[in-house]
Amino acid sequence: MSLEEKIAQLVGVWVGADATGGDVAPYQSEITGKGLPFEDLIRSGLGQLTRPFGTAPVDPVLGARSLAAAQAQIVATSRFGIPAQVHEECLTGFAAYRATAYPAPLCWGASFDPELVEEMASRIGRSMRAVGVHQGLAPVLDVTRDYRWGRTEETIGEDPYLVGTVGAAYVRGLEQAGVVATLKHFAGYSASRGGRNLAPVPMGRRELTDVILPPFEMALRLGGARSVMNSYAEIDGVPVAADPELLTALLRDEWGFDGTVVSDYFSVRFLHTLHGVAADAGQAAGIALRAGIDVELPDPDGFGAPLVEAVRSGAVAEDLVDRALLRVLTQKAELGLLDEDWRGLPDGIDDVRLDDETGRDIALRLARQSIVLLRNADSVLPLATGRRVALVGPVADDPMAMLGCYSFPAHVGVKHPDQGLGLEIPSLRESLDRLLPDLRYAAGCQITGDDRSGIEAAVAAAADSDVCVLAVGDRAGLFGRGTSGEGCDATDLRLPGVQPELVRAVLATGTPVVLVLLAGRPYALGPEVEGAAGVVAAFFPGQLGGQALAEVLTGAVEPSGRLPVSVPADAGGLPATYLAPPLGRRSDVSSVDPTPAFPFGHGLGYTTFEWRDAAILDPADAGVLDPAGAGADGAVEWPVDGAVTVGITVHNAGSRPGTEVVQLYLHDPVAQVTRPVVRLVGYARVPLAAGECARVSFLVPADVTSFTGLRGRRIVEPGDVELRFGRSSAEMVAGLPLRLVGTEREVGHQRELLAPARISRPDPATAPGVSTPGAATQGVGE
Repeated sequence: MSLEEKIAQLVGVWVGADATGGDVAPYQSEITGKGLPFEDLIRSGLGQLTRPFGTAPVDPVLGARSLAAAQAQIVATSRFGIPAQVHEECLTGFAAYRATAYPAPLCWGASFDPELVEEMASRIGRSMRAVGVHQGLAPVLDVTRDYRWGRTEETIGEDPYLVGTVGAAYVRGLEQAGVVATLKHFAGYSASRGGRNLAPVPMGRRELTDVILPPFEMALRLGGARSVMNSYAEIDGVPVAADPELLTALLRDEWGFDGTVVSDYFSVRFLHTLHGVAADAGQAAGIALRAGIDVELPDPDGFGAPLVEAVRSGAVAEDLVDRALLRVLTQKAELGLLDEDWRGLPDGIDDVRLDDETGRDIALRLARQSIVLLRNADSVLPLATGRRVALVGPVADDPMAMLGCYSFPAHVGVKHPDQGLGLEIPSLRESLDRLLPDLRYAAGCQITGDDRSGIEAAVAAAADSDVCVLAVGDRAGLFGRGTSGEGCDATDLRLPGVQPELVRAVLATGTPVVLVLLAGRPYALGPEVEGAAGVVAAFFPGQLGGQALAEVLTGAVEPSGRLPVSVPADAGGLPATYLAPPLGRRSDVSSVDPTPAFPFGHGLGYTTFEWRDAAILDPADAGVLDPAGAGADGAVEWPVDGAVTVGITVHNAGSRPGTEVVQLYLHDPVAQVTRPVVRLVGYARVPLAAGECARVSFLVPADVTSFTGLRGRRIVEPGDVELRFGRSSAEMVAGLPLRLVGTEREVGHQRELLAPARISRPDPATAPGVSTPGAATQGVGE
């Protein structure tokens, strides 16, 4: 291959991308739409086609035929006849016109259900392959660090174990469907200073290693992802797109990744225009290629003519081009794009439907499981039949309030209002109307702006009702066109616009209020909403989120979601996740109390669960460990290279079915570096009929206690620890003291990553709960 032919395989081409007007991303107009005819762009071949379905509304069948024609042109025009790899966004479903819009990633985390997320991703992947797409730019594995960041809605949560297990499940589903999953954004993007998009990241290596990187390790090892996308971030002054320590030494040499690294859109040129570490596009291309980026997306810019010139001048070694080319062609071979019998038009294309009954069923089930009941004073929920109900709030009758930023209607469809949504997306009002025929409605205000003229009508509707459902929150958008989403960062965590005034006014009526938060981030719910009888959180629950919310509010569906992020109490306080050491919590040395209004992992149901008989179990027979194996203080010895099994019995003591989420936390009271007071190491969803019991056990390898020690290496440190069963990160039911014994042990990428759960359901009449030995301490707090 000639140099031009090699480099042509390392770029994408974005046909039809808008490079003018106010609806493009910042800097897009400077890099996209250079006006070259398509045949000139593909004369030497083409690596990738960028978003043929996700750029403008196109009928799926017509789009597939158009894509096949473009592929035929690429094959016929270039000397080697290699088809392009086609990529699309797929974070909340295939980002295409008339494709199912699934719940946003915060909903995945709230469900605590990796299996359902895997099922969703598999369905998304099959729809993409059905129309000729090979690669999906998802999942987002950034661990939330500052809720003010606009892309919080795209994250799975604030805990690396939850993000990693759920994210790996998404990857498995997509990859099993034959679509290349692309992990993003590797790494550090979510830790920007002040929660500002693309702002510098002042993070240390320990936070990077112990909080940010584990989800990527899980998704590669447990999911089998074949592609990684670099982060826009600069960490301690080094842009990730220019960092060979991250993209090559860690990702490839240490972790053994052998897939492709694709650039986030425009990030190669950003090394020149935004970061200032390159003098021009050619130098930026060389820096990115050396660091380990294989493919420039979305268009040829640095990896186009500037890279050709840099190689010819000797500024960039051609063997770096060859290194990237081998990875690209290897992946194309895996996808069958180099097969002699490859065909551009998939079979059965005329029967393709991107939004079908199966997809909607998955979307609805995930939406139902993701809704979190935070407060239910005086059992105001479920809404009793025969009561007069008012529904007020700016998102109550807005279908777009159900959708995340990367759903097609919010991401692309808003530029084409004449095309409509392409989907049936019932609002909360429409859905509640079907269940509560006499529902009263008033918007009250808009999501943004200072128009207060509707508040009086909302107050009147609430005052004249037995209960008021008050729906407030966000609208997803891009770069300031929404209140949540990429480039839509917040200076504080107050609800946007005059929504706080609406909340205060409605609460002042004295009517019992159920506050429903339909948002892309957790807004502060402190003293001003203490008067709300009920609080429900829904994080952009997808096209059937309105139905799911109505079903939960009326009791047709039991709430079972748990918070994947903490809900802060103070809008102006420094955002702080639950992963904090003692001095990151409330203390006597600061007047600022960061204690959240609702902690990570919190969630209620309509039934009552009792937990009992927490114990360290003998892994051989799952019975209680012989107390003789414990030390004089009751701590059971746990080898630093071994595993321990712990269990607890959960009983549904109420009259309704329900689902409890059993969470297992690690407490490490003394370590060589400061550690979070607690951190999640295992969890299990446990559905139980009324009166039913289940025994939940976890096999916990010592590796999950590991952290980055003083010398900068990941270690399992001997000493006293405690495994705690909790209903949330702040409500512990039982603590089991253990002692890690042996010598300090260094562990690496091949360490055990999971504490798998096992659920058994003994007959309560014949199998009474086991008694707990001295190893268990009931009701342990933090």
